[in-house]
Amino acid sequence: MLVRVFANLRQICGGVGVEVKPEGRRVIDILNKMIEMFPDLKDEIFTEEKELLPFVHVFINGRNIIHLDGLDTIVHENDQFALFPPVAGG
Repeated sequence: MLVRVFANLRQICGGVGVEVKPEGRRVIDILNKMIEMFPDLKDEIFTEEKELLPFVHVFINGRNIIHLDGLDTIVHENDQFALFPPVAGG
């Protein structure tokens, strides 16, 4: 599964795309695997309760997971997965 990352997450993950081989097919499984691969990522995307931080967005095929099944959204091998951190600016 290729996960595209943006903004400061690119520095943490070492590029614009990360190949992830999760244990399951849910968004949370993919994010957990990414944190296993890049421990610094945890504080950038999750609260202590393991919920996405405000303004962190995950898109599957261009749709925000908040409009799907949230972190339990099932992801298929050919889906496009994008992870956006909070971004400020004007």
